[in-house]
Amino acid sequence: MKVTVVGAGNVGATCADVLAHREIANEIVLLDIKEGVAEGKALDIWQTAPINLYDSRTVGSTNDYSKTADSDVVVITSGLPRKPGMSRDDLIATNAGIVKTVTENVVKYSPNAIIIVVSNPLDVMTYCAYLNAKIDSKRVFGMAGVLDTARYRAFLATELNVSPKDIQAVLMGGHGDTMVPLPRYTTVAGIPVTEMIGEEKLNEIIERTKFGGGEIVKLLGTSAWYAPGAAAAQMVEAIVRDQKRIFPVCAWLDGEYGMKDIYLGVPVVLGKNGIEKIIELDLNDAEKALLEESAVAVKSVMAVLDNMNAANA
Repeated sequence: MKVTVVGAGNVGATCADVLAHREIANEIVLLDIKEGVAEGKALDIWQTAPINLYDSRTVGSTNDYSKTADSDVVVITSGLPRKPGMSRDDLIATNAGIVKTVTENVVKYSPNAIIIVVSNPLDVMTYCAYLNAKIDSKRVFGMAGVLDTARYRAFLATELNVSPKDIQAVLMGGHGDTMVPLPRYTTVAGIPVTEMIGEEKLNEIIERTKFGGGEIVKLLGTSAWYAPGAAAAQMVEAIVRDQKRIFPVCAWLDGEYGMKDIYLGVPVVLGKNGIEKIIELDLNDAEKALLEESAVAVKSVMAVLDNMNAANA
């Protein structure tokens, strides 16, 4: 098995490191546009193998996509963070150009690969990759829900003083402040979370989850990388090992939840073919309203990319 991670920044390097430590693939290729960065980080990761006792080989490459040939899974983390004075549209234009180039090169050398997008703005960059990959949407999806539910579960574990291992949750919608955590589908060792925590405190945790990425940016001055990198690696593992794990991912909807032609976070079954199945939950009216509100926000961002593409056509 061969996995490529494009983008050797903090998130990409963390993802490659987790993949290697867990021996999820025989070969892990780390690729970046900056000279020597991917090679250096890949070498550093490989030198932990005798210490941590694993066999996965990490290889670095500066923009040489031939090294990525025949990858089974490709994780795209490339893109620039939003800088002061940069509008949302500027960020979309810049990162869409990067994701387009990366996706075209990935598909050229690994036409059968499954593509996981981590680049931001997540929903629209996943859409961008899908447009340029020109492959089945079940093989192009985004990592957001795994990270967002991890934050939600971590906050709950802290508040309840219980193991995060026992907390299960579903979270839907866009990646950002319109995400839709679902308390009705949140349990602690099978016990509904609403029986263990008051409504007011639960709502506080939900709000904290929505702005979880921003909280870390304020503390660090840059975006998170340990949890996003580990979340992407967990998705890769589910695919490579055909685990049939149920995760919330940013998936292309074609009628599910009454929505079409949109990339949105929904629960899916992940296996060797990518998205094996989209799970349609029986949402109540309040949950549906929140999901539809989130979809409107995501559609507006997707429209920005569509308009840019039309202008450049």
